[in-house]
Amino acid sequence: MEGDGSDSLVTIKNIERELICPACKELFTHPLILPCQHSICHKCVKELLLMLDDSFNDVGSDNSNQSSPRLRLPSPSMDKIDRISRPGWKRNSLTPRTTTFPCPGCEHDVDLGERGINGLFRNFTLETIVERYRQAARAATAIMCDLCKPPPQESTKSCMDCSASYCNECFKIYHPWGTVKAQHEYVGPTTNFRPKILMCPEHETERINMYCELCRRPVCHLCKLGGNHSNHRVTTMSSAYKTLKEKLSKDIDYLIGKESQVKSQISELNLLMKETECNGERAKEEAITHFEKLFEILGERKSSVLKAIDASKKLRLDKFQTQMEEYQGLLENNGLVGYAQEVLKETDQSCFVQTAKQLHLRIQKATESLKSFRPAAQTSFEDYVVNTSKQTELLGELSFFSSGIDVPEINEEQSKVYNNALINWHHPEKDKADSYVLEYRKINRDEEMLSWNEIEVCGTSKVISDLESNCNYAFRVRAYKGSICSPCSRELILHTPPAPVFSFLFDEKCGYNNEHLLLNLKRDRVESRAGFNFLLAAERIQVGYFTSLDYIIGDVGITKGKHFWAFRVEPYSYLVKVGVASSDKLQEWLRSPRDAVSPRYEQDSGHDSGSEDTCFDSSQPFTLVTIGMKKFFIPRSPTSSNEPENRVLPMPTSIGVFLDYDKGKVGFYDMDHMKCLYERQVDCSHTMYPAFALMGSGGIQLEEPITATYLEYQETM
Repeated sequence: MEGDGSDSLVTIKNIERELICPACKELFTHPLILPCQHSICHKCVKELLLMLDDSFNDVGSDNSNQSSPRLRLPSPSMDKIDRISRPGWKRNSLTPRTTTFPCPGCEHDVDLGERGINGLFRNFTLETIVERYRQAARAATAIMCDLCKPPPQESTKSCMDCSASYCNECFKIYHPWGTVKAQHEYVGPTTNFRPKILMCPEHETERINMYCELCRRPVCHLCKLGGNHSNHRVTTMSSAYKTLKEKLSKDIDYLIGKESQVKSQISELNLLMKETECNGERAKEEAITHFEKLFEILGERKSSVLKAIDASKKLRLDKFQTQMEEYQGLLENNGLVGYAQEVLKETDQSCFVQTAKQLHLRIQKATESLKSFRPAAQTSFEDYVVNTSKQTELLGELSFFSSGIDVPEINEEQSKVYNNALINWHHPEKDKADSYVLEYRKINRDEEMLSWNEIEVCGTSKVISDLESNCNYAFRVRAYKGSICSPCSRELILHTPPAPVFSFLFDEKCGYNNEHLLLNLKRDRVESRAGFNFLLAAERIQVGYFTSLDYIIGDVGITKGKHFWAFRVEPYSYLVKVGVASSDKLQEWLRSPRDAVSPRYEQDSGHDSGSEDTCFDSSQPFTLVTIGMKKFFIPRSPTSSNEPENRVLPMPTSIGVFLDYDKGKVGFYDMDHMKCLYERQVDCSHTMYPAFALMGSGGIQLEEPITATYLEYQETM
């Protein structure tokens, strides 16, 4: 299709931003329609899948740190593109392949399913518009004949069936009268060729003839009969064409009818921009005035402090000078000593006594001063050190007046720290606040405060990563409305775990008793349940049967370093044992007859049966503590005289385990306060595993790592 004139060319040029691919930032090339209805170049889809696929192979399934698809993508090799386009390239092939990627247009995850790229429609309409734009941009650039011998002639026709352009002579040669080719459809010179009939990407031999109203996409009759759209409401293609064309025409007519209103609003926006410019400059001048007043006050205070220091310095130097002159007189041939020597030359006794008496008192006083020397003044100016810590902090918080904005409050119950810190806050006027600034800083051992780190947040929660282990951190938040800032909230102090978080799940293979234990699909929760043996044994009136512990361990072992993990024990649990155990000890436990094991005679059981006295070994290859009936039992150690005052504590909401493999030490923590409840040595000569055991009704839930539960979208106009 050709333009009608200069007006159409201008119109085409004005829509350039609609023809730019959000991934490569260039004009669309063979655009495909994604399930989210955004379009993206065919090559860009391949590049995104290859980039995520390579990352999947490098770091497993953790794709959380992928760079934004809005960035310009690197060009992969052709063999990789060919490989990803093959029909056999599927998600469930031997080599893991990803068919999910974030759409560059809306950033929502898009799943292409088993067919991958082959299941996407090609946006021929957009492709035609891009081609018209290219022709308008090229102006009078000619399209040459594809069949001419060099040098080629300028083409006059393009055959849609042959997908080629011809000059007059070549068109007559390749489309002779009386042949089938003479019936081919031809248009003016173009480089955009598209099929006459749109075929279904799911069923490649079927043409599109219906429209699914639920999925808002064209489908074929096989899609409706037995495919993914069998239960969906569909309509005929002609009906959908008529309905959508009417709607689009009405929308365009409405926008054209509002052209004067749009122009008026554009003029209003221009005035608002100029007004904003003037108000901004005025605000800068007012801010400069306020800072100049502060500088003036600081200058006056500086002059006053320096004068006070100079006056004190002069007074002290004068005192030192007077004292030094007095001591100079005590030297031989100087002052008092020289005068006394002259008095001794007096031979007249009455005259000597008259003068020597007063002189003797002066010399005696000088002698006493030598015995107890005291400087006449102090050299230190500690009293004149300017304390600016409070003023420095106030100046650091210098901001615009809050103008009545309420102070946000951090929710301590919903804020926690694990592998990362999750901070939640509440703001009564959250609808009036544009954004928030979350501040945090580390508190040193000597309570020294470091500088605040700031993060701008749009919502009312934020995940903070890269925090150091075993440190106290202070958090606070303030609200912003435009350029107006509220005061900071009350600070929340959180203590990070003593070591990096150890990631594992329950092992459903090694020693797992599926008759007594129930494991969820995610393998992060286990519950104990009674088996049929208990029901069968209950038929007898008296049952002499010991209830056994059912063990379950983590699926990852530890061979070095410091590690920390946390879990919750359900309040209804009767008896749960948690801790660490070496691989050789686990083999012994898991292979022993279950009905011959009694929890009453196990080490560290927490019972007062005396088992700890007989079996306690400071270098044992395991450590377990007992939790049950909403209590935490600290094991009794006969080797240590300083027993805790209370061995039975309330069960914490969440319990943490800290294993220092290199030092052979394990500790159990109350996660609410990050407080160590119990610590002891453990033999780490073998691989150590997180170990758990349950008896009776009970449940254990592993703590999930803290991750962002929402995406922060930044819209740019």
